[in-house]
Amino acid sequence: MEKFLDSVEIHARDLPEAWFLCIKNLFEHGYIYRIDRGSYAGQRRLEFDFATVYVKYPGTRSLVPSVPQGVESPSTMDFVEQYLPYLMTAHKKEGEQYTYGQYLEPQIPKVIEMYKNDGFETNQAYMAVGSKESIELPDPPCLRGIDTRIRYGKLHFMVYFRSWDLWAGFPSNLAAVQLLKEYMASEIGVEDGELIAQSKGLHLYEYAWEIAKTAIHYNESKEAS
Repeated sequence: MEKFLDSVEIHARDLPEAWFLCIKNLFEHGYIYRIDRGSYAGQRRLEFDFATVYVKYPGTRSLVPSVPQGVESPSTMDFVEQYLPYLMTAHKKEGEQYTYGQYLEPQIPKVIEMYKNDGFETNQAYMAVGSKESIELPDPPCLRGIDTRIRYGKLHFMVYFRSWDLWAGFPSNLAAVQLLKEYMASEIGVEDGELIAQSKGLHLYEYAWEIAKTAIHYNESKEAS
C-alpha cells in the first residue's frame, strides 16, 4: 500500500500547551527510525513527517512547561535568559560552530527599520539562518528562518526548523523566539502576536520516550482536576 507523508497540525493557546500537545500527537502520528547521520547516530528517533504548530497567545506566562516532581525540567526561564544571547547576538563561545545570533543579529534591526520606515504591508521582512556553506558543518543550524508579518496591529512570527528536539529544544527555542518577538514588537510599536512553527524533523530521541509519556499523564491529570 502506497504511503504518503502525514502532515500534522497542532493548535495551542500558549507555549506549554503546544509542547504537551506535540508530545501527545507524536506518539499517535510519529515515525520511528534509526539515525544514519546526525546527533545520536545509531539511536532511534520518533519523528513527525511534517508538523505545523499554531500558538495563539505565545506571550502567556509561563513560557516554559511544568513537569511532574522527579522529572528533570526540559527548560527553565533562567536557562532561556542565558540562551537568548545565542539567538540575538553574534558572540560565539570557544568550540561553537555557529550561533543563530551570528545570522540574526544584523537582520533584526533591519526588519525593525523596514516596518517603521516603509510600512507594515510587505512580505520582505524575512530573517534567514545559515548559508550555502552550512551543509559542510558536522551539525548545520536547526533553526533555518524566521519570517515575520504585521497584521491586525500585531507582529507575528513564522519559524522553520529543519531538525528539532521536542523534549529539550522546543521549549527553550520557542521561549527565546517569543522574547525576541516581544522585543521587536515593542521597537516597532505594535502588539505582540501569534507564533507559528513548522518542522519536518520535530522528534523525540529514544531516551526521552518514557519521560515524555510521564509528562503527558501529568498534564492530563492537571487539566482534569
